[in-house]
Amino acid sequence: MSSSKPHHDDAADDDFEADMLAEDDAQEVLEEGDAEGDVAMDSDGEEGGEEIELQNDSIAYFDSHKDSVFAIAQHPLYPNLVATGGSEGDADDAPGKGYVIDVSAAASRPVLPPSYNSDASAAAKENAGLKPIFEIDGHTDSINSLAFTLPRGDYLVSGGMDGRLRVYAVGVSSSSGQAQLKFVAESRETEEVNWLAPCPSPEYPNTVALGASDGSVWVFTIDAADASSPIQIVQSYFLHTGPCTAGAWSPDGLLLATVSEDSSLHVFDVWGAAAAKSLVTDNGQTVVSLTDADQRFAVEGGLYSVAVAPSGFYLAVGGAGGAIRIVGLPRLSQASQAAPSSQQQRGARRGGASTAEPSAQAGAILASLNVQQDSIESLAFSPAPQTLLAAGSVDSSIAVFDTARSFAVRRHIRGAHDGESVVKVDFVRSATQPPGAAGWLLTSCGLDGVVRRWDLRGATASQHVTGAAATGLLAEWRGHRGGGEGGGVLGFVQGDSGERVITAGDDALVLVFEA
Repeated sequence: MSSSKPHHDDAADDDFEADMLAEDDAQEVLEEGDAEGDVAMDSDGEEGGEEIELQNDSIAYFDSHKDSVFAIAQHPLYPNLVATGGSEGDADDAPGKGYVIDVSAAASRPVLPPSYNSDASAAAKENAGLKPIFEIDGHTDSINSLAFTLPRGDYLVSGGMDGRLRVYAVGVSSSSGQAQLKFVAESRETEEVNWLAPCPSPEYPNTVALGASDGSVWVFTIDAADASSPIQIVQSYFLHTGPCTAGAWSPDGLLLATVSEDSSLHVFDVWGAAAAKSLVTDNGQTVVSLTDADQRFAVEGGLYSVAVAPSGFYLAVGGAGGAIRIVGLPRLSQASQAAPSSQQQRGARRGGASTAEPSAQAGAILASLNVQQDSIESLAFSPAPQTLLAAGSVDSSIAVFDTARSFAVRRHIRGAHDGESVVKVDFVRSATQPPGAAGWLLTSCGLDGVVRRWDLRGATASQHVTGAAATGLLAEWRGHRGGGEGGGVLGFVQGDSGERVITAGDDALVLVFEA
């Protein structure tokens, strides 16, 4: 059984402080405790014990899991269709177990006027218990990764600590909206699956990549109509020498970036588009390969997160000691070969790379950032036209960088999750409330058991505002047990609009929160 704790690092990279962005350059640095409105759990000590009142802001719950919920995924066309995965128990050899649930059964909670009595208010706050519409079986160890394939969610893929990749066909009735799932096949090419990432390219539908504990990377295409070989291996790579910890596709689905505990980054030319333009490295497989042999790139303690910018011009990797590296990518697709905007040009100048040629900045280290103090567990770019990069750290902080201004720190929210690790950050992509907030709203979760949403349009530090206005804290949702071991939120999904946030809890609960 793997630990649900995020990665911790042993040391920061101190060799190139001149390249690091100093905290003095930040537009806004926020100290722990600045946020107002945090709702603490009330405790009332009594003789012989302690009575604790828990706050639950959810509108629905799912409690069929018997142990930690490690993975969660959401259907790309039907956001009410959510898959969750975990373990059947706390034994080392406990089988994996997953479920598919329909969260549309969670009714929106009415807004009651103050004149309503307390009984009516209490009734309105009752949340619904959700039932599974499908059970994911067949794993002999924990399910720790799930993904619906793109672009239409034709298949649900589960990956486990037993090394199995299991595939289920997904059908949704156009008349009733009811989902039906059917097991297709399984593949086992490695001992333990660490992550899954569906390819976003419509030219290569139903393709998924995985990273493994032995450092290998695999790309599969799924076609249930091919009875003899429904799961086909497209590529396999063996360049990492340590566990492969994270992976991300470029927006056009042509490149796959992966990182490892050995501090290496490899960007694979999966479909041969770079080779056709003579843009691959000497190994013939990648367009970028960086390891700790390059002291400018080296991150002592390993890399644990990666994200590719919406433009496809560069990516960010995060690792131990709060280290973040920004690395240039070649432009392969017609969209990415278009002339970069002035903002993108300014963002690239820090590395001194030219944007005139497709290969000019491939592999160039455009920026080295080190604002946070511990491992970077999650990275997310805002959707265009915004130019933000958010990083969540084990040190409980969230740092937000402006990619159009040489990756200057726009905001550093210390203690964003009450001293516990930040597990995931993700931007809301199509928000209409508040008006004009698309690309400015960031959702985060942590081992404190709380989900928070931040509005990053707020005032800068020069205006000397404090409290929730300074942090940009817009909302928070409680209901999970926090406090680290045996508690916390290990992941969430929120669709494009962010209207509902569905969480995976270390306390074996899945909760539905309404924004």
